[in-house]
Amino acid sequence: MGGMSSLKEILEAVAGGRLSAVQGERAIAEQAGYASLGHAKVDLARRKRRGVAEAVFAAGKTPQQVLEIASRLDAAGQNVLCTRVDAAMAKWIRRKRPDFAYHEQARALVKQNEIFKNPAGLVLVLSAGTSDIPVAEEAALSAELMGSRVDRIYDVGVAGIHRLLGSAAEKMAEARVIIVAAGMEGALPSVVAGLVSAPVVAVPTSVGYGASLGGITALLAMLNSCSGGVGVMNIDNGFGAGLLAHMINVLPDRVAGAKSPTPANKNAKGSRKKK
Repeated sequence: MGGMSSLKEILEAVAGGRLSAVQGERAIAEQAGYASLGHAKVDLARRKRRGVAEAVFAAGKTPQQVLEIASRLDAAGQNVLCTRVDAAMAKWIRRKRPDFAYHEQARALVKQNEIFKNPAGLVLVLSAGTSDIPVAEEAALSAELMGSRVDRIYDVGVAGIHRLLGSAAEKMAEARVIIVAAGMEGALPSVVAGLVSAPVVAVPTSVGYGASLGGITALLAMLNSCSGGVGVMNIDNGFGAGLLAHMINVLPDRVAGAKSPTPANKNAKGSRKKK
């Protein structure tokens, strides 16, 4: 199927018996920007269209399905990011693809094929508590794989606000966008937004005692933030926060006409080190 640059060539190859009907269907799909795997249609054009490759939400999929989708993205030279991968699924997939790295805290399976030589301005990721780190790490890892420069400062919640002011003040002033993951009452994003000029992406987590209602209390608190400039993601949606923060982060460079971040090597071998 390689080398066919038009629909006409594909149809002629099918008519001439050089391609089967199934092969022809797959070639037409790839002309349209996706690869059909039967159980999934992998969006190979998303990297060009939106600036970031398609990510794979693993929950609800079989290990075989995740492996096939991830392998197709890898074959296209795009970064592989599979979210919500549990340890058992990761173990099964890595037996077949040891070049994929598993980040246990973020519950993410990744392979970095694009190394960005001009990472955009800083995305700072804060967590209110240690229990919020899995969601914060999903956000941080996602933004990094998309090409943003990321710093992390964890366990700086409002129960000891001096920790935030003491350890994060300089980075908060430098950051172009800040992600804040918080459970319990979800107060930290509002506090951070009152201290900085950067937009804040708030992520409520499902961490907390009974009245936290699985993150709904934090979600409502963030939606009712008394500080402006706070955008709120869904509960535990670290990937969504990383994507939004990255898009905000690179926007000034795109407006200025720069293509930042720029892949230095679209087919770099190896993967990110396990954390």
